[in-house]
Amino acid sequence: MTSPAPAPPPHTRPAPWVRTRLRAAPLTALLGAVLAFVAVLLAAGLPRALDRGSDQALRSFLRDQGPGFTSLLATAQAESGARTPEGLDSVRSLLLSRVGADFAVAPDGPVSGTRAVKPRTLTNPGLPSPYEVPPQMNLLYLRDLSAHTRLVDGRWPAGGRPDGPIPIAVSQGAADTLGVKVGTVLEPSPSISGPLSAVIVGVYRVNDPSEPYWTDLLCAARACLNGAGKQYWQTSAAVGADGVDRLASWGERAEHFWRLPVDTDKLRADRLPAVRAAVASYVAGATASDLTVASRRPDLRISSRLPELLTRAQARRQAAAPLAAIGPAGLVGVALVVFFLAAGLTGDRRSAELRLLMARGGSRSSIVRRVLAEGAVPVLPSAALATAAAVLLLPTPRLLPTLLGASAVTLVLLSAFPVRAFVLLSPPRPPAPRRRLVAELLVVVATGAAVFEVRDRGVAPAGQGVDPLLVAAPLLLALSGGLLLARLQPPLVGALARMVGRRRGVVGFLGATRAARGGGDRARPPVLPLLALLLAVTTGGFGATVLSGVESARTRVARLEVGGDARISSPAGVPLSKALAEAAAELPGVRTSLTLWADADAFVFDTDRGSVKATVVVADPVAYAEISRTVGRGRFDPALLAGGSPDAVPALFSEDLVGKVSDGAHRVRFANGEELRARPVARIDGTPLLPGSGKGVVVLPAGAATAGIPKGAPPTHWLAVGRIDDEGLREVVRAHAGPAADGHLVRTSAATVAKLADDPLQRSVSGLFWACVAGAAAFASLAVLLTLARATPERAALLARLRTMGLRPRQGVALILVESLPQAVTAAFGGALVALAAVALMGPAVDLTTLVGSSVPTGLGVLVRPVLAQAAGLAVLVVLTVLAEAALSGRRQITTELRAGDRR
Repeated sequence: MTSPAPAPPPHTRPAPWVRTRLRAAPLTALLGAVLAFVAVLLAAGLPRALDRGSDQALRSFLRDQGPGFTSLLATAQAESGARTPEGLDSVRSLLLSRVGADFAVAPDGPVSGTRAVKPRTLTNPGLPSPYEVPPQMNLLYLRDLSAHTRLVDGRWPAGGRPDGPIPIAVSQGAADTLGVKVGTVLEPSPSISGPLSAVIVGVYRVNDPSEPYWTDLLCAARACLNGAGKQYWQTSAAVGADGVDRLASWGERAEHFWRLPVDTDKLRADRLPAVRAAVASYVAGATASDLTVASRRPDLRISSRLPELLTRAQARRQAAAPLAAIGPAGLVGVALVVFFLAAGLTGDRRSAELRLLMARGGSRSSIVRRVLAEGAVPVLPSAALATAAAVLLLPTPRLLPTLLGASAVTLVLLSAFPVRAFVLLSPPRPPAPRRRLVAELLVVVATGAAVFEVRDRGVAPAGQGVDPLLVAAPLLLALSGGLLLARLQPPLVGALARMVGRRRGVVGFLGATRAARGGGDRARPPVLPLLALLLAVTTGGFGATVLSGVESARTRVARLEVGGDARISSPAGVPLSKALAEAAAELPGVRTSLTLWADADAFVFDTDRGSVKATVVVADPVAYAEISRTVGRGRFDPALLAGGSPDAVPALFSEDLVGKVSDGAHRVRFANGEELRARPVARIDGTPLLPGSGKGVVVLPAGAATAGIPKGAPPTHWLAVGRIDDEGLREVVRAHAGPAADGHLVRTSAATVAKLADDPLQRSVSGLFWACVAGAAAFASLAVLLTLARATPERAALLARLRTMGLRPRQGVALILVESLPQAVTAAFGGALVALAAVALMGPAVDLTTLVGSSVPTGLGVLVRPVLAQAAGLAVLVVLTVLAEAALSGRRQITTELRAGDRR
């Protein structure tokens, strides 16, 4: 009996490719997901950080101008006859209806009312009158006044006879200052309107004097001390709705006004052109014409300083944009190099597998599709999660740049290895030894053209956006430098290996030899890690030089404004006390100080232009020369002012007073009429005591030769240089000047620098740059790790063999360091040289005015310290990375090789 035939095996489906590959290499998939998350998070967060920084800088800039400059003010002449509040409200509603989506009115809302155009002088006896100038008062009617005040005495103004005093209410601050109260009748000076007076029927207290409601209301919240020379008190009083028709009699004429404060907290930097166009149309355009017709007020006029401020804000943003883009551009360049390096490492590791699949019938397209699907599983969820995290962590209205950046990085991450796989599976091309040389020459030519164009035309002017050449030129220089170093490194390290080979010991020779030839089958070290390190150092060094130049420029500007690092000026006609000067000189940080006397109303005779008004400065020559040298204005040799006599005092003359230095003496007459003869011994470009070019300056030495100056030239100013604390100096002035302390002018360069640096735009650019530097350094370290990982199998086998021959573990770490450090050191200091070259080549075209906060000459000097700091920092980071990799994985890999044997 024959046995039945065996049943055919059940049909089994092949295991899915993606699941199998992910299960076979879970650590690789996890690392790919982490890399994708970090890269996409940076790509999605960078534009949002830029938007947030630009928006905060715009809003802070406009907020600092005050609500008066950021409001729309509409005015119209008040017609004769009574006007009801409803008329004001109707126009206000019309004005608000034309506020579009580009800008909005602040939550505090508009302010409307009617005001007398001119104030009247009060003639009541006993009113405070500084400099014997009587106070002035204006009258106005304010809508919603009671919502912003609280009545503390009397009643709100209302009623009153047409031929009697006008009932008014004044603020409590004005009542206390002028010494008036409820029932006081204020008599103004006579005018063509006939006799008119006002009676105080109420006193109100302002809820919040800093509220924008009180902006530009002619001191309605308090009494103000006005006037440049002879000061006087001025305030405004409120009338009731039935007193509006009498405002024209008080101020010759009256006008209605509507002030619409723009909500600056909702303005966006990316919509500045649209906002500026909308506001301009509202002020003097189609919107203004429509409002004039709709309100039936042909004299309706709308004015605002906001268009001008928006133009300045846009210019500031565009001027800072090229410098702000250098850091992100370097980060993007280093990240791309790391992506390509990771793809190359994966391709080298799986090249045999891919070729085997090709040999077993797989097509290139099908293999590439499977590889693409394999990478999409960890990358796409990580990219989506990173994009969502960036949106949540950095809220900002614009979403398109975030999606574009995240999509671009995700696309690169997904396509890097499939493209590498496609190249590996392509038929081999015949060798073309000159192909690399031609490509390198093209890069060098492009670099030279970019640098020449930047130097020839300068940086793109404000309003043109990011200058692509200024951003691309440092990257192209780094790329050219990397290609050059890639060609120079093998022969240089090879020569080093030959030198080390003559010495005892095998570690140095083996490490240098492996560094010179690279790992695996390559004839030279890999270029991509070198390029990543060079890009990081170059962009970091160039940007650090820019920021260091900004700090140096701020210090120079501050010293020029102050006249040193610290300055005390006494009030006019009051000499600076000796005790105050001595106490200030003893402050910590004071390096050099002096007291000097200045006469700003002196005259110099016998010049090329006859008699010329000048400022005469009398100071100790040595200390004054040190301060002039530190400040950078009015430098001279103090020996020139030595000697002399009252008949011919040696003096320094500004260049505009004497055409050339000669032995002839000039008469110098002081403000009190006394004279002396001064002999010019040198020409100077100014004095630290005065800002600007310092025209009309004469410097005389303090001593016996100038003892005849009135009262021995009592000091009026104190100047010093050094690290001087602003609050400490002010405390000394308060302690020694007594009641006159408020009259002393106290300034320090430290406080001035802090004020210049207190700009969100500058802080945003600086913070973004350092964040990008940190990211570029991290990616550069990752490039080093990937390079080490690529050489790990071969290096582990070598170390295992050497261990069997007596190599100690410490010598194995030393071998890894000697092998890895030449490339790191070459990249670090080669990048430093490229960064210095970039500054030298493009520095003259860089304008730092926006980042400094004050006008400075165009140009950026070469600064070695910030560049070396970047290079040394990255070199140390690379060394630590190599040590960590050797310590964590080296021992385990060597042990594995010793157990398994050499499988290669």
